[in-house]
Amino acid sequence: MDKPTAATSNDLGTLAEDARALMAATADVAGEKVSDARKRLAAALERGKEICDRVKAKAIEGAKVTDQAVHEHPYQAIGLAFGVGVLLGYLVARRCARRCD
Repeated sequence: MDKPTAATSNDLGTLAEDARALMAATADVAGEKVSDARKRLAAALERGKEICDRVKAKAIEGAKVTDQAVHEHPYQAIGLAFGVGVLLGYLVARRCARRCD
């Protein structure tokens, strides 16, 4: 897992832990507004977990499909990667040339 993804995952985990701690801390607080807020927070945590699971599953599925395509067509994949690299290199070099002038 790359650093930005790991950082985002850690941040989401920390947010979920903090929300659960808040729910536990307000468990003994009476009041309709607090109760409603706790219910909304619990629902939001559950939706967030479901969304995270779906995104993770789609990412894994996409990686598997890409891996299969590269294994089935290795030379085309190498050629495509080379072409994209050349194009990006050209665009970056052109942009740097404009800034240096």
